[in-house]
Amino acid sequence: MRLGEPDGTAEELAQETLLAVWHKANYFDPARASASTWIFTIARNLRIDAKRRRRDPRALFGALDLAPVPLASDGVLLSERVARLRVALENLPHDQAEVIKLSFFEDRPHSEIAELLKIPLGTVKSRVRIAYGRLRLLMEDLQ
Repeated sequence: MRLGEPDGTAEELAQETLLAVWHKANYFDPARASASTWIFTIARNLRIDAKRRRRDPRALFGALDLAPVPLASDGVLLSERVARLRVALENLPHDQAEVIKLSFFEDRPHSEIAELLKIPLGTVKSRVRIAYGRLRLLMEDLQ
């Protein structure tokens, strides 16, 4: 509510956050972040997703944190990350790499990906989740 969401929407997002925390508790890693940081990140992502569902670009802009002005050295780091991501994507099974590319690089909604690939929506979501977990591990290995 403090960030401008109506009471009902804020309550829904809080409930969705608690449900996600409950279901994803096994993914929490105290070595990566504190519990509160992890929970607030889930809440932030759910809020951004809700803004996207409304399809209002101005609303989405308000939900995003503004990044500081990048330094010249950030370009080098970014190009290294992009190179590692390409290698990691090549190491994914084809079906998982395909849904990641369609979802994140082409910004297609999961329902559209399901229609395009002629697979169930749940399969698309599962592949994205599994691929994202594998990418995270592959990216860590490539560092």
